[in-house]
Amino acid sequence: MTDIRSRVSPEEWQARVDLAAAYRLVADFGWDDLVFTHISARVPGPAPHFLINPYGWLFEEITASSLVKVDLDGRKVMESPNEINPAGFTIHSAIHAARADAHCVMHTHSLNGVAVSAQKNGVLPVSQQSTLVLASLAYHDYEGIALRDDEKPRLVADFGDKTFLMLRNHGLLTVGASAADAFLAMYVFEAACTIQVRAQSGGGELVPVNPQIVAGVQQAASAVTRGLGGQLAWPGLLRRLDRLDPSYKT
Repeated sequence: MTDIRSRVSPEEWQARVDLAAAYRLVADFGWDDLVFTHISARVPGPAPHFLINPYGWLFEEITASSLVKVDLDGRKVMESPNEINPAGFTIHSAIHAARADAHCVMHTHSLNGVAVSAQKNGVLPVSQQSTLVLASLAYHDYEGIALRDDEKPRLVADFGDKTFLMLRNHGLLTVGASAADAFLAMYVFEAACTIQVRAQSGGGELVPVNPQIVAGVQQAASAVTRGLGGQLAWPGLLRRLDRLDPSYKT
């Protein structure tokens, strides 16, 4: 493969490394769905360019160099032997175009996430993790495989300015100012769904969290992470990847 690192800015290369790390971590945590979901990241700089996975690659195979750079229409703006999944970029391009704060968009089809997305009441306030999600959660009804541009305005309107989006009968989506923030949000979202499914499977009556706690959870979460958000956990996650396989950085 062409030496991508020598052809891009240091800032873009760092964005590539972080995005590749996010792909590897999603695979490591078991949230991937073969080759069928996506994480995208805005390329630093004035141009509306984005990085996304090469279609057909497993998340555990993604590297900084393999990521495909595209514009908001999904057209490649840098030569690459790889193509992208048009369904994936329909969702991602809609959010990137509407949300300047969404530097990274992460979407999964995890089993527990899809299970809760199929429940009429969605995320229930039954865990500490769920309170973090409920403080900034939106829902979007299923409209089939995301190939149509006319779905974009409805998706954007439903999402608003939230961090967590539950795609009904489909999966989970998070956004962040960085790959680290989007990953931490997805970790919490996935944990909330997993806990809910396990709690429901016990058959007993569930105890809801006091709504006043949900209302104040964002301030409490900021205090716990010292205002760093995903950056608090990110260095440790990268060390984990480096122990497993550092090739994501190539």
